[in-house]
Parts: sequence; structure tokens; C-alpha cells
Amino acid sequence: MPDFVGSVDQGTTSTRFMVFDHGGNVIAAHQLEHEQILPRAGWVEHNPVEIWERTSSVIQTALGKSGLVSSDLAALGITNQRETTVVWNRRTGRPYYNAIVWQDTRTDRIASALEADGHGETIRHKAGLPPATYFSGGKIQWILDNVDGVRAAAESGEALFGNTDSWLLWHLTGGVSGGAHVTDVTNASRTMLMNLETLDWDDELLALFGIPRQMLPTIVPSSSPEPYGVTLAGGPLGGEVPLTGALGDQQAATVGQVCFAPGEAKNTYGTGNFMLINTGTDIVRSKSGLLTTVAYKLGDADAVYALEGSIAVTGSAVQWLRDQLGIISGAAQSETLARQVPDNGGVYFVPAFSGLFAPYWRSDARGAIVGLSRFNNNAHVARATLEAICYQSRDVVDAMEADSGVHLEVLKVDGGITANDLCMKIQADVLGVDVVKPVVAETTALGSAYAAGLAVGFWKNTDELRKNWLEDKRWQPSWSEEQREAGHAQWRKAVERTLDWVDVG
Repeated sequence: MPDFVGSVDQGTTSTRFMVFDHGGNVIAAHQLEHEQILPRAGWVEHNPVEIWERTSSVIQTALGKSGLVSSDLAALGITNQRETTVVWNRRTGRPYYNAIVWQDTRTDRIASALEADGHGETIRHKAGLPPATYFSGGKIQWILDNVDGVRAAAESGEALFGNTDSWLLWHLTGGVSGGAHVTDVTNASRTMLMNLETLDWDDELLALFGIPRQMLPTIVPSSSPEPYGVTLAGGPLGGEVPLTGALGDQQAATVGQVCFAPGEAKNTYGTGNFMLINTGTDIVRSKSGLLTTVAYKLGDADAVYALEGSIAVTGSAVQWLRDQLGIISGAAQSETLARQVPDNGGVYFVPAFSGLFAPYWRSDARGAIVGLSRFNNNAHVARATLEAICYQSRDVVDAMEADSGVHLEVLKVDGGITANDLCMKIQADVLGVDVVKPVVAETTALGSAYAAGLAVGFWKNTDELRKNWLEDKRWQPSWSEEQREAGHAQWRKAVERTLDWVDVG
């Protein structure tokens, strides 16, 4: 068997290709950003053609730099930004419209109408999700209703829908020449269209959004011994490699963090924050504002479920400091600037740029910086930004403990912001538990590699994957309980100030 497994990690701001060995070590990697298209307030789009071109480029560059070829790869996995919606023509391969990104809020009236018409509970029960702008169903409906000719094309089977996993899988396996139109069960669980119990598209949910079933991809396991397809000799890998693993990015990080037992949890710090706790084969329906989602499905084994707390804006708040305010020149400088002050100076920043996700689910909220006085400076704003990341995660942990009855003992973390030592120390202080980071912090790509490798026997079982997990760093809390609760109470007051800011009725 070849010595390595490849992983395409198609994220919100960039795409990368990584190659891992049996020990889970990174052998090759390359990454490229893509444009963030912001046509109007609340709208966020990507160019799907650019994403495919970037994907081809990072694969070719990573293999070229490392001297590897397709025959060195036992399998290929894909992980992706979830919910981001692409609709394209089966015959031409051209998108009908830009990809509508998960952060986009243009479907707020669709979501509000579903709730107002009494369909919210049906969607929550069947799909595990609240009606919200976050998920794919409303985005598909918007494209069908607003782009000329797409509804007719969808009804005739000419228009195809997919999140970016399906878009890339289709291209990698042939595109217009018979590419595989599939999505894995974790991505399907983010659409508001899949029934969590049957793991299939649900006719009642499809009818609520007016979506023709024939435009939807086939739902497949996250790890499949029967390949979804094989890469083409003329494609970016330059040869045939079986595509056997696919997971939405946060489920991939859950697998990469080896959270295979009920009660194990991870938090990924990226553009947004995403915390998942494994609930085993039980579907736990949240009463506290969390999502019920599929964590993974390995081959013929039963699906494993999770509770998830999704936070829209964390790392992108740091980008906002850089790009919109100009008070830092790079993400790393946020830590340097925040360290210039001992605390937040009474300043709280709630970055509700796209409304608030878990556990609030308020699309009427907008961002606010509160508690300002003449005393405050840019260092306080930088520190408040890091604290916002941590307080939003605290809100999710509280909801998770209420739903699951499990008290968090330790939090496994990954993603780019874990390089910010101050932010991770604040996270331990805000939660009152140890925060630990693995040696391979970019667990999203690793998780999809694990899914692909398990399918072909590159790794024998999940116990073998657990042995690869090694602790790199641990942060321990030092705040008193009184300090922790006082800070969180002020944060909750700040959140209240962001609500009812825009009319979404």
C-alpha cells in the first residue's frame, strides 16, 4: 500500500492540500486564499470557479514541492466549509450564481417566514436545526427564486446543488464527463433537508423550501470502502486516486481530535468557532439553542451524532481589526496589542456581524462595542476581541452541559487562533477548565485524511488513530470563580445590547 493519504481542505477563506503519513504527520502542504465577495450588507459570496482553480493549484504545488505523485497516495479525503451553497449546470459545469456562503444573511425572511408559519418545530425535529440563514436550504431556495432559469433547470435535472464538497468531488471525478454527484452524511445534515433518523432527503422538508429532489446529491458515508469516485489522470493529481473520505470541516476536526467516545468534545477556532460534543448513536435534541448534527458515519457502521454550538464570528473579528479598523497589521499582532493592557478596561465587543448563532439564533442582532470611556484605547478593543471569542465559547459550553448533562473536564482545541497564547489562556480562565492543543493543530485536514485512510485499511481502526494524538500545549485557568462569573455577567449584558437592531420580520 502507498505510504501517504491526501486531504483537500476547502475552507471559508482559503483552500489547502495536505499529505499525511501513518503517524498523522504532515508531509506536504500548500494553501491559497480566495476572494471574499461582499455585494451588499449581510451578503457573502465566493466564486466557485476560483475555488476549483485554487484547489487544483494547491494539489499540484504541494505534490510538486514534495516530489510526490498520485501513486504515493493510498486515498484522498475532502473536507469543506459547510452550508456554503453552489448550484451549477450539469452539462457545462458553470455555476448559475456565486456560492452563497454560510455567513450570508440574505435568507433571513425565508427563515423568519418558516418560523412564523409554524414549520420551525418540524425542521428542528427532523433535521436537528432551527430555521436560520446559516443553512443551505434557504440559500438553494433563494437561488431558485431569484436567478432566471434555475428552477426550470433544477426540475429537469440539469441544475445540480452541492456544498463545496460536492462541487469539488464532481470536478475531481470527471465533471461534465460523468463526475460523481454525492455529499457525505455530515454535509447533508447541514441543509435543513435531511432527516436525521433516515439519513435521507426528506420530502416534507423539500416541500417547505420548494426544492426539487433531482438536483440534490446522493448521500454517502463519511468514510466509504466503495470509493465515491476516482481522480482522473488528466486532473490535478495527475493519476487515479480513490476518493473515500468526506466530512464537513467541523466534523472532520472532531475525527482529527479523535473524539470517538460519547462526551468527548472539541472546539475549532477559525473564521467562526465550532464546538462539538459526541453523543454516540443517540440523537440528542437540544433544548438550549444547540444543533443536532451527524458527527460521522464510518462505512456500514451506525451514524454517530453530536451536539454542536456554531459561532459565526471569532477569527473573522480579528481580521476585522486588521482589514476594517486597521489597528493591527496581522493576526499575530492582536496578541501583542492586547498584552499592552492587564484587562479589558470595561470594554466588551460582541461581533454579531451576521446576527448571533448558537445559543441565541438571533438574525436581528448586529455587532456592538460597549463600555467605552475616554480611558480606553485600541489595546482594550484588541483584548475585548479575544475575550469575545472566549465568552461566545462559554455560552456554548453552558448550553452543551445543560443539554447533555456532561460537565466538561477539559477542552480540546484546534485551528488558527490556538497560536494566540493569550487568547487560549483567557479561554481557560473564562471556562474554568484546562484547554489542550494537539501537536497537529490543523485537525480538519487530518480528520478527512483519517476518514479516507480508514476506508482503504491504511489505518485499521479508530484505536490506531488515538495513538497518533499527542498533546502539544496546555493552558490552565487562574481566575477566581467570582472573577469568572462577574466577567460573564457583563458579557451577557453586552449581548443584550445587540438584539433587535435590524428588522427581519
